[in-house]
Amino acid sequence: MKALPLVLLAALGLAACGGSSNAFGGGSSSATSAAAGSPSATGSGGDEKTLTVGGANFTEMLVMEQMYGQLLEKAGYTVDYKTADNREIYAKSLASGEIDVVPEYAATMAEYLNRAENGPDAATIATNDAAATVAAMAPLAAKQGFTVLEPSPAADQNGFAVTQEFSTANRVTTLSQLAALKKPVRLAAVVECSDRPFCAPGLEKTYGMNVSEVLPLGFGSPQAKQAVLTGKADLVLVGTTDGTLGAQKLVLLEDDKGLQLADNLVPVVNTASAGGGGVAAVLDPLSKALTTQDLARLNAEVDAQRKKPEDVAKAYLESKGLLG
Repeated sequence: MKALPLVLLAALGLAACGGSSNAFGGGSSSATSAAAGSPSATGSGGDEKTLTVGGANFTEMLVMEQMYGQLLEKAGYTVDYKTADNREIYAKSLASGEIDVVPEYAATMAEYLNRAENGPDAATIATNDAAATVAAMAPLAAKQGFTVLEPSPAADQNGFAVTQEFSTANRVTTLSQLAALKKPVRLAAVVECSDRPFCAPGLEKTYGMNVSEVLPLGFGSPQAKQAVLTGKADLVLVGTTDGTLGAQKLVLLEDDKGLQLADNLVPVVNTASAGGGGVAAVLDPLSKALTTQDLARLNAEVDAQRKKPEDVAKAYLESKGLLG
């Protein structure tokens, strides 16, 4: 699992190597590419039969890389794998053709490309809508030799959780419902949460929530969760795909007003080697099937149950009928 949520890291300056549960609608990959004027829309994309799937080296991405690779192998491709410690490294490999396919996070990748093209102070192009975010980044991706495929409903971004007991007693399942209680909220989070727009200030501005205190206990850390469980805090900052929440009797509240940017999972491919449509046809069914809850469960199977990413990936694909 990631050490910090991607969207929070986006607010901190996009230093993240990977991304952080709403289902955002998206058009087909071909429609997105055509709207953006990407190389694949003009028929210049390739479809090589030996591909390298790569990306970041942490649980969620290792599972995603395995799912992409196993689907491609089933479709007749020869697949290798190559991971890296951060986006700066694997993005260069994707551009050079050392890597052909990577799982990415829409908002974070959009802002990475945006700042690479327009400088560190460029206005944000990502939104809380996955399709719009993908469309905004597509021209920037094309300049790097990338094609962005179909975004998934599954999103790994900032989330906020309360105890199951509190949720049940107060009938609170959304951030709006929590704010409507009109009670001061003590938030266990990273210290930067006090002044970052997707954290405490965002909760106050978007939801009208009274965040009375930010306890600097980390992002989704055992200490932060324990603070909520023991009553020292009311709300904890976590990732939306944190696989430990159910076991700890914590409930992720719905971001029903769309405070967070759309860090939905999305495949990004090297246009010359994998942008010809064949890879998109293989990966689109997975993107459509995958949910945020699925990702949380898959993460837990690796991190808590000590299963191998390749085994977890295979079992999931089989359960969805994607491996035949």
